[in-house]
Amino acid sequence: MTVVTFASLDAASYRDIVRRALAEDVRWGDATTEAVIPAKQKTSGTLVVETSCVLAGLEVAAECFRQLDPQVTIELVRREGEWCEEGAEVARVAGFAAALLTAERTALNFLRRLSALATLTRQLVDAGRGHVTVRDTRDTTPTLRVLERYAVRVGGGMNHRVGLDEGAVISQNHLRLAGGVRDAVECMRLADTETPIEVVVRTVDEIEAAIAAGAAVLRVDGAAGDLVREAVRRSRGRAKVAVSGPLSADRMAPAAEVGAEYVSLDVLTQAAPRVAATLELTRAG
Repeated sequence: MTVVTFASLDAASYRDIVRRALAEDVRWGDATTEAVIPAKQKTSGTLVVETSCVLAGLEVAAECFRQLDPQVTIELVRREGEWCEEGAEVARVAGFAAALLTAERTALNFLRRLSALATLTRQLVDAGRGHVTVRDTRDTTPTLRVLERYAVRVGGGMNHRVGLDEGAVISQNHLRLAGGVRDAVECMRLADTETPIEVVVRTVDEIEAAIAAGAAVLRVDGAAGDLVREAVRRSRGRAKVAVSGPLSADRMAPAAEVGAEYVSLDVLTQAAPRVAATLELTRAG
């Protein structure tokens, strides 16, 4: 596995997230650290990943330390998006011991979560062998979308819609309330003639109706393999096909082989396996 090119995050996009995460953990103070560690004591240490992973969230973890110790020194040993073997040292820190201890859990939580998402994404991207685009969904942790979407990009995946104001996806509930595929697509066209329309389809009739109405993308449940093949066959290039649902790495290649252009996976941000990491501090002499 290699480093995938991606756009890094602007620190302004996560500073407030980090501030709120620290406030959630620290509350009225770190009772243990304040009692045990002298305020002026200095320390240094290393951040180590204990699980082989694609590294993501290192700068966010660093921000946790910076907010509690603005004078902290942080050396990033590994790069975001880099594959790290178990036991790899990814960063070195030096500063006030109390601040580093208080920020430790929040920093590790970000690093573990985002690295887990990036690792799962990379596994699925590799399994697709470049024949299908892996994209995420809006099934993200509330208030953490910017970070979780970033981790998907680090892993080589594609972000779909950042929010409801970006792109048009007509769901089954939209279809039921609007009176069917044709009516829903026509309403969308009247409201916005430029935005490509994606329609979630569950039957052959809905596939035909969506294509006839000019839908750009047909989203089909990956568990319905025959329906995916029908969507690809009937669209004949007039619409792209996105496969959704609980796809695993061993089902990525079949999705690509039938001709789907995308796989849309909530699993990227909902069911990533755990990545372990630790902060190892040493007492200054």
